[in-house]
Order: sequence, then C-alpha cells, then structure tokens
Amino acid sequence: MTKVYAVRVHQLGGPEQLRYEQVEVGDPAPGEARVRHTAIGLNFTDIHFRTGRYPLPSLPHVIGMEAAGVVEAVGDGVTAFAAGDRVAYAAATPGAYAEATVMPVTRLIKLPDYIDDEAAAATLLKGLTAQYLIRSAYTIKRGETILLQAAAGGVGLIICQWARHLGVRVIGTVSTPEKAALAKANGCELPIIYTREDVVARVRELTGGAGLPVVYDGVGGSTYEMSLQCLKRRGLAVFYGSAGGVIPPFDLWRLNRMGSLYVTYAGLADYLHDHAEMDQRAAELFAMMRDNIVKVPIHARYRLADAAKAHADLEGRRTSGASLLIP
Repeated sequence: MTKVYAVRVHQLGGPEQLRYEQVEVGDPAPGEARVRHTAIGLNFTDIHFRTGRYPLPSLPHVIGMEAAGVVEAVGDGVTAFAAGDRVAYAAATPGAYAEATVMPVTRLIKLPDYIDDEAAAATLLKGLTAQYLIRSAYTIKRGETILLQAAAGGVGLIICQWARHLGVRVIGTVSTPEKAALAKANGCELPIIYTREDVVARVRELTGGAGLPVVYDGVGGSTYEMSLQCLKRRGLAVFYGSAGGVIPPFDLWRLNRMGSLYVTYAGLADYLHDHAEMDQRAAELFAMMRDNIVKVPIHARYRLADAAKAHADLEGRRTSGASLLIP
C-alpha cells in the first residue's frame, strides 16, 4: 500500500464537502496499472458527483474523471503499458482527484511526445466528448450551420475550433460579452449573448426562419426548450450534460408537433465502448491538437488541496476554457 493525498466526498453537498486527506493506494492487480498524476482535469461532471446528481459507488469516495501522469507499476499480464509510460485517461468511474490511482489499463491512452501532460489533462475528456458529438452523435457537414449552447465552455470551445476547420458555421450561446469574444476567437462565427438577446428569435433570423439541423446542448434544464425551438423540421437535439439542471419529463408528442424532431441524450461511455474505439477517437483528437486546429486555453491552475475553490469558481461560472488541479 502507498499513502497519497486525495480529495474525497464524505457527504453529498456543496464545495465545502470536499476533503483533502491521505488515502491508501494499493498495488495494481492483473490488468491494472498505478498512475502517478501530474495534472488533473476539472469538469462539471465532478460537481454532479459531489452533489449526488450522478451516484457515487460509495461514500467516502474520491471524485474526478480525467488526469495525465506516468505509469508507476503494472499488474500481472499487462504488456501494453510499462513503468515510465506517459499516459492520460477519461475514467469510467470517479477517482482522479488524487496524487496517484490504480485503474484498468483498458482506460489508459499513451501520450505522444507532442502532447504535454497539462494539455492532455485539460483536453482529453472534453476533447473526446467533442469528437463523438460532432463525428458520431451527429456528423456535422461542410456548409452547415449548427447551434452550440455554452460555446465558451470547455467542450464548446473545442467544438467551435473543430467545426471551423470542417467548414461548419457555429452559432453559440454565451452569457457575457467577454465570453462572446472568447468563443468568436475560437471559431464561433455568431455568438449570441443569451442574457441580452432572444436566442430563438435570433436563430430564426439567421436561418431565414428555417431553423437548424442540429443543436448541441450540454446545459440541459435551463436551455432544452430553447434548443428544441431552434431546430428545423426533422432536426436533432443532442443533449450531453446538465450544467443548467435536469431536463424534466415532457410529452414526446410535442416532438411531432414541433416538426417531427429527434432527440438524444448522449454519454461518453457509450462512445468509448472498447479500447480500440477509444484509441481511434483519441488519435483523431491528438491529430487536431498536433496540427494546432484544437487548442485548449487553460483558464486556471489550482492546487489539488484547493479543489473546493475550483468547484466554487466552476459553479459560479467564473471560468472559461479549461482548468486544472495540480497535485
């Protein structure tokens, strides 16, 4: 057993429930590796686990879904990875807010030399999410116009850049002029400040009343109705998060009356079904990063011990782009 510092939730609730404390990390079993973290990604998903919107396996429990670091040891039978390998991961279960962790090697992705640890930790989960959203959940096509809710968020900025590269025009919602400028600088051609403008009316104006083929919505409860109203006939709403609350139940008949709309609520785990699929998606993301098509600005770096402050800033919408926890 090795003692490390980690951030655990003992009781569901606010940021004050995050405790920085020592825990024990065991030796890797067959099919596992122990990874010493160098940088840990901060995501809104972490808040959902802290508050109980997403269930934790048990309490107390370490939270966090992505990190980068170095393999310290591998279990019996592991041949694809060795001590010293630089790796990153988007985990299947929480556990990244720690100096080190043990996990299945099926979740590990080797880092190429041109991707540094901080870039990997800041990008992997959000970048893989962006990749499956625009390449699989709905494959965006050159010449299309799409709507992106929360365009200045971590996933949003990556989609803006990638879509621009693919010749797709992005309309994006943001909360402030500063975030509008950030989104525009990253490829969002038409930012809409939703605190000042009627988003649906503006989208209809921009599309000649037709609406859009797809809306990507990681906000959820506070924006889902708006997203549906921005679609054209037979358009698709891709929901993938709930930063703005849970989407309430609604009558599916409404989709018929609004133009035979399609709706999906997508999750990353179902698009990383096996290691081969995960490697393929990661390889495409890394190629975009290598070619400077996708760049992820790191908004802030917090000490792992200051995870509560990081959560408060994220919940208070005082962040844009990506933030990191540094062990």
